[in-house]
Amino acid sequence: MTTEHEIQHEPRVTEDQDHILAHNVDEEPVEPNRRLFDGWLLKLVTVMTIAYSSFHLYSLNIEPMETWSFRIVHVAGALVLGFMLYAGARFASDDDRVVRHRWTTWAAGIVMLPALYALYQGFAFYQMLQGGAMRVEPEVEAWHFGWPLIVATAGGIVISWFHQRGRARFSAPDLVLMVCSLAVAAYLLVIYNTPLRMSTGTSFAPIGISFAAVAGTALILEMTRRVAGMALVIIGLVFLVYVFTGEYLPGFLGYPGLTVQRFFSQVYTDAGILGPTTAVSSTYIILFIIFAAFLQASKVGDYFVNFAFACAGRSRGGPAKVAIFASGLMGMINGTSAGNVVSTGSLTIPLMKKVGYKKQTAGAVEAAASTGGQIMPPIMGAGAFIMAEITGIPYTEIAVAAIIPAILYFASVYFMVDFEAAKTGMRGMREDELPKLSRLVKQCYLFIPIIILVVALFLGYSVIRSGTLAMVAAAMVSWLSPNKMGPRQILHALDIASVMAIQIIVVCAAAGVIVGVISLTGVGARFSSMLLDIAAHSDLLALIFAMFISILLGMGMPTTAAYAVAASVVAPGLVDLGIEPLTAHFFVFYFAVVSAITPPVALASYAAAGISGANAMETSVASFRVGIAAFIVPFMFFYNSALLMDAPWFEVARALVTATIGVYLLSGGVMGWFGQIAANWMIRLVLIAAALLMIEGGGWTDLVGIVMGMAVLMVQRKRREPEVSIAS
Repeated sequence: MTTEHEIQHEPRVTEDQDHILAHNVDEEPVEPNRRLFDGWLLKLVTVMTIAYSSFHLYSLNIEPMETWSFRIVHVAGALVLGFMLYAGARFASDDDRVVRHRWTTWAAGIVMLPALYALYQGFAFYQMLQGGAMRVEPEVEAWHFGWPLIVATAGGIVISWFHQRGRARFSAPDLVLMVCSLAVAAYLLVIYNTPLRMSTGTSFAPIGISFAAVAGTALILEMTRRVAGMALVIIGLVFLVYVFTGEYLPGFLGYPGLTVQRFFSQVYTDAGILGPTTAVSSTYIILFIIFAAFLQASKVGDYFVNFAFACAGRSRGGPAKVAIFASGLMGMINGTSAGNVVSTGSLTIPLMKKVGYKKQTAGAVEAAASTGGQIMPPIMGAGAFIMAEITGIPYTEIAVAAIIPAILYFASVYFMVDFEAAKTGMRGMREDELPKLSRLVKQCYLFIPIIILVVALFLGYSVIRSGTLAMVAAAMVSWLSPNKMGPRQILHALDIASVMAIQIIVVCAAAGVIVGVISLTGVGARFSSMLLDIAAHSDLLALIFAMFISILLGMGMPTTAAYAVAASVVAPGLVDLGIEPLTAHFFVFYFAVVSAITPPVALASYAAAGISGANAMETSVASFRVGIAAFIVPFMFFYNSALLMDAPWFEVARALVTATIGVYLLSGGVMGWFGQIAANWMIRLVLIAAALLMIEGGGWTDLVGIVMGMAVLMVQRKRREPEVSIAS
């Protein structure tokens, strides 16, 4: 998984005789703060990661655990692995003759004592409750568990910021944090499996729950900082401050307030951290990450990219069009826009520059295409699963509804790329530079796992059963290819799946903190009331306001967390306006996704700029322009529900055709190229106006838009005739 920091990643282009082939495009990049162990430490971590993935497969398919217990173990396991693998400070360089900050090891040894004592007390409480005690005395919980845990957690986090050692060495402060994670989980597992669980959120709740929740929240936010940067941490802290200062705020932000004990006794329940986001990460997301790891181990990602090259590489601007198809296929599986940029972009961006694209344009195309992978059914990153969990709408219905919006988005990016290539006179790649399509067609059986997944879902199998079948199919199909998956490769897939999952699990838990604040303070309902007041003047104005809030909440955040927060804050307000829940959630989902290419904080664009060598802000502006359709499509399906398959087939077909024409006209207007000739500013304005007329989806507005487009085409052809005559 990717972070805001630069990621180490080697280009994935090799020469194979006279063909350019992709190799290891879906190999997981190594973040700068990830430890690279060797020897016995490497073996220990590998055993832990394999056990973590295997635990989920066993619990999801064979012997389910009690729901809250399963989610607690799920989060605790990600924290333990995360603190094992990701450092809290930069590594000591090879030039450092002396280990820096030796005091951190001694300090970690001191705070380890209260951490171990808190962990021991969790087991002691279990024995007390099993022995017939109704509850543990509050003073015992506070002084023998709570305060030692808080001291150890706070001390371990602060010490880890200064602890700098070599990349292959383990960290003593992080060992403290691993023990604290286990102590939090042990206590909550004990208490939540007794009748005391019913007291959460009341004055009768055991004080230890609040202590465990404070420590657990701090551990989650620290781990989020390490794997996803500061953006989500800052937003989470702002929401936590709001909990205790809201009673002093004016207007719709004000509320009576919550005490520390009442809030934290409830935030580590299904109203917050163990709520919808962790429910999804502990079931669907972890399962599909393991599925992606199986595809990676069987080299299906290489096949996807090579197949895209063979199909689209010869057309003008070929590598850019390859990026669209390959990134769409890969992005829907791996769940992060920036992560997909790093994997496929290391191959496609250099090739785009080679055929003539400016470096910022090359990065922008890859960023826009990778972001679009998050809205590509059937998997849609992880967004579809979270949407299904929050709304209660069946997953298959969400996947079907996403088909036309995804087509429109990728069609727009394709048109943008094609117009740019025509405008600058770019060539495609030569046939002798590309993989042989005839050879790749013989390996089309590698699509079977994806096909089985889709078919199983639409036959009515559960998402978990469908994902498991697809995973088994990936292993079986690999035996028809050169990359056969034996026991060693299967264990390797389970190993890398756990590492891939850490970021998104922790991010979902951090988003759960924010969701908990929203639900427990009622700020979401007050925001809905404000949207209703705005809509009294204009529905369009309310939608635009909701768009900006969704983008703002998503800036700098991974897609999963961005949508989870926006769905809690913005979507209920749209539903209160009378908008169908599916439409409302798709609306905020799209804008949460495109926040990855929206200046000034655009994670996907920044990742692409790191590969292309372009200025990050210039790349984000260019990717915003390339992905402009994503900002129009949500308004299209708001005004015309046929774009979400909610209409008779004739209406759906008409909406698809007219909307595609609309994004074609929009692309021509934005890029300044139409009818095989450059468009002046007047022509561009007319094209954009024609495209906007087709947003509403009404018969007359569509007709006027098409007439305007035809008129512009005729004008452009007349303008082109003299140029052709002069050229001939």
